[in-house]
Amino acid sequence: MQTIPNTHTPEPVAHFHRSRFDAWSFLFTGVTGACTYLIIAILLLILGNIVLNGYSHFSWRFLTGGADRGMYDPETAGVLPMIVGTASRIILMTIFVIPVGVITALYMTEYAHSTSLGIRIIRGAVANLAGVPSIVFGLFGWGFFLNFIGTHMDQLLHPEAAKAVWGKPALIWASLTLAVMTLPVVIVATEEALKSIPHGLREASLALGATKLQTVLRIVLPQAMPGILTGGILAISRAAGEVAPILFTGAVSFYPDLPKALTDPFMDLGYHVFILSTQSPNIEQTRPLLYATVMALLLLTFLLNVMAILVRAQMRRKLRALQ
Repeated sequence: MQTIPNTHTPEPVAHFHRSRFDAWSFLFTGVTGACTYLIIAILLLILGNIVLNGYSHFSWRFLTGGADRGMYDPETAGVLPMIVGTASRIILMTIFVIPVGVITALYMTEYAHSTSLGIRIIRGAVANLAGVPSIVFGLFGWGFFLNFIGTHMDQLLHPEAAKAVWGKPALIWASLTLAVMTLPVVIVATEEALKSIPHGLREASLALGATKLQTVLRIVLPQAMPGILTGGILAISRAAGEVAPILFTGAVSFYPDLPKALTDPFMDLGYHVFILSTQSPNIEQTRPLLYATVMALLLLTFLLNVMAILVRAQMRRKLRALQ
């Protein structure tokens, strides 16, 4: 059978050129670009101002020294108790908030019906909780954790004690208060991570005979772990610089010893910045010390975030290797 050659020549591809200059598009592009660079410039300006004013007093002696020899003296003051206190409350907060947030998001995504009344109530509560001012969380922690739970624990566990053991400002109550404050962040981030996992993976696991719990623990959670860690990173970033929630629940202006127990009070970098800027006998003398403390707070927050990001990247690398 003889084939007829195709003598039809393809038509040249039409080239589309802009017929006229789009002024509105150019204006919108310029405005969005200018806003982006403005945000970057503001960030660099803030960081540059902090580094410029605090670099002269930012040293190893400053990071490893204590406040027992005068916390207002730039030559002898150190921030080691504040660094340990801040890191301790952030780590404890992360330990408290991530399990509760993940379990809540799992229930809302994997078990409960999305249109049920209970889920609507939970979503409304999470949304309202995210909009509560941080000082309100501090008052809540003072009234609930200290005066209610702590006082009753002293009555049950230490009825003969002359001083309060649990019913006083302590590291555990400050961490729990911060955990309540950052709970909506973890719930929302975990829920979005769970929703991004294809339903085909769940259906395949159930079709092979796995139970619902086995599917959640072995298929869903490992795939969603990077998103869960993202929620943890956001929670760390928000809680690192918060001062209002810990004013009444654990932070003190002067406590030279490092916190050794959950019931100990602690010094905090953010609270120390507030003390230096409002209660210093000589504001001009302690100004470099104030900026150096802010540098230490930013550096600690950055290191905690980097650690969480590295763990998340390692998990993503393992997940890609398994695919």
